[in-house]
Amino acid sequence: MEHCILKIALDTPLDFTFDYRWCADVPDASWPLPGQLAVVPFGRREVVGVIVAVSNTTDVAPEKLKQVLAVRTQLAPLSAAWLALCGFAADYYQRPLGEVALPGLPKNLRALTTVALDKALKKLEKRGLAHDATPNATPKLNPAQQQAADAIAMSQGFAPSLLYGVTGSGKTEVYLQAAAQILAQDKDTENAAQILILVPEINLTPQLEGNIRARFPGVMVATLHSGLAEGERLLNWLAAHAGHARIILGTRLAILASLPRLRLIIIDEEHDPSYKQQEGLRYSARDLAVWRAHQLGIPIVLGSATPALETWQHALSARYRKLELRERAVPDAVLPKVRLIDMERDRPVDGITSTLVAALRQRLERHEQSLLFLNRRGYAPVINCDACGWVSDCPRCTAFMVLHKLDRRLRCHHCGLEQRIPKSCPTCGNVDIQPMGRGTQRVEEGLQLIFPEARILRIDADSTRLKGSAQAAFDSVHRGEVDILIGTQMVAKGHDFRNLTLVGVLNPDTALFSQDYRASERLFAQLMQVAGRAGRAAQKEGGSVSEVLVQTRYAQHPLYGALMAHDYDRFATTLLQERQQASLPPFIYQALLRAEAKELAIALEFLQQAATCVEHVGIIINDPIPMTMTRVANVDRAQLLVESASRPALQNFLKAWIAELRKIKARVSWSLEVDPVDI
Repeated sequence: MEHCILKIALDTPLDFTFDYRWCADVPDASWPLPGQLAVVPFGRREVVGVIVAVSNTTDVAPEKLKQVLAVRTQLAPLSAAWLALCGFAADYYQRPLGEVALPGLPKNLRALTTVALDKALKKLEKRGLAHDATPNATPKLNPAQQQAADAIAMSQGFAPSLLYGVTGSGKTEVYLQAAAQILAQDKDTENAAQILILVPEINLTPQLEGNIRARFPGVMVATLHSGLAEGERLLNWLAAHAGHARIILGTRLAILASLPRLRLIIIDEEHDPSYKQQEGLRYSARDLAVWRAHQLGIPIVLGSATPALETWQHALSARYRKLELRERAVPDAVLPKVRLIDMERDRPVDGITSTLVAALRQRLERHEQSLLFLNRRGYAPVINCDACGWVSDCPRCTAFMVLHKLDRRLRCHHCGLEQRIPKSCPTCGNVDIQPMGRGTQRVEEGLQLIFPEARILRIDADSTRLKGSAQAAFDSVHRGEVDILIGTQMVAKGHDFRNLTLVGVLNPDTALFSQDYRASERLFAQLMQVAGRAGRAAQKEGGSVSEVLVQTRYAQHPLYGALMAHDYDRFATTLLQERQQASLPPFIYQALLRAEAKELAIALEFLQQAATCVEHVGIIINDPIPMTMTRVANVDRAQLLVESASRPALQNFLKAWIAELRKIKARVSWSLEVDPVDI
């Protein structure tokens, strides 16, 4: 009986592939191919792995070589390009190949039985291209938009472009019309082009998906994100893998999808931190997308009104082509006027100044919508006792228990612990314990007292827990059923509220003094994005001038000056100069080693050993320190930052370092993050 050796990647922390014997069940059976899935025994379990190579030889002793149980021949093999993408991600982020390749596949595809796969394949055969509908009229682009769309569509080979456009400048329309040109270029329907569009958050997909389906009624569109049911995710993944889906819309996990005919990648809001995975394989979907475009020799578009400084630096150095949209797309729509409210002069009552209250009242009288932005959910960040100083600390974390008044609970947003609200101070018995600070729930309560006639809606992680609730809430805003919207960062980007003329920003100052050197960059991007929700339609006759009111105690801060001028260019240039002087990214490359243990001293001791276990030249190893959030869920955490001016030097060091770290015997759990975003 004919046989061969299959080298298979499994989802394990072991950094190598496993050899298995495969024997033909029948004469002249087709041999397995790289990229196919196989069921194999592993220890006492049976698991699914990916075949990465077929060989005639092995270093494993024959008596130790186990037999492959089954090969998923009904599924077309994953392409060599996809395997290469996973291989690059594993190599760059210092993870085993199996930990990259397997979690990127739908769970139902990794199941031991093929029931779900067979059912999905049959359903895919019967599935039509799309619903029959008359396509929406294609809007006429302004000259800047048309130039950008043409430049993207006519790009040859690897061509990274930064689509830098102010909020409301019509970047989405540029994406769609560039995509339409590329789809129209394909005369060979057997090898039709695929386009991947990434968005940072799940709640941004329904509106964009609706626009895409209406624009391309004869084109199959597939969505890929973690909010899908497993059956639906598998079906959409298979449609993409088979090449039936020509437009794939998804969040960061979609970058690892199998797309055999990929011709264009679009990353909307490319600056958003959500593109960085923060657990398991800590990868950047944006960076992997750029590598994938380079690998395939295709164009990639990174769109933003506030590009990440790394992207901006690439544009300044001409590594990326910069396409600019300086004006809003809707005729007569202008950027909102940004005004600062000095809270030292206009003292807030219940968190809202008289100036902002007057502006809200004016919009109510004119039947216009307003948005209050506060990136803090819950009722209050903490409750305290004035008599003894007690505060509602989390007993398991170095964090406060947040007051959720509607649920009558204290809740830790880090470990999930919940407690009843105490009737008196646990320390001294004082019954007069009070909330400190404000979250979205408390702002909502205060506004209902000020404007009892107003239709007020709060959108945050607490109010949108149920599936579909976020989209239903946004739909009610679009229908004009809401007068005042209160929200966190969920409402700050991607939404086109046509009747919204006022944005009020509450409590942004805390980010000005963060120890995170990226805090000011993120704050500016956040404020620019939320400011962009106002004035997206032309001003109505007799209507209000669109404006953004920012409540602050630091009105002279340069960040607010740049915000008032809508001047990202100046702000980014200043920040890049500061980063270069301080030897911070993008002018240096970093990796962060984190250690977790039951006691902080154990974690720090491990990191101290790690700092000296490998000789290093051209590598800066900083001192181990506790993390800002030192304890989470009764586990203490510390970190060690490694830096180098050379990316290849850092990568070479990390490979040798990890091998030595695995030899250190310590009661710790450790992880390594390349290009960390939270330090």
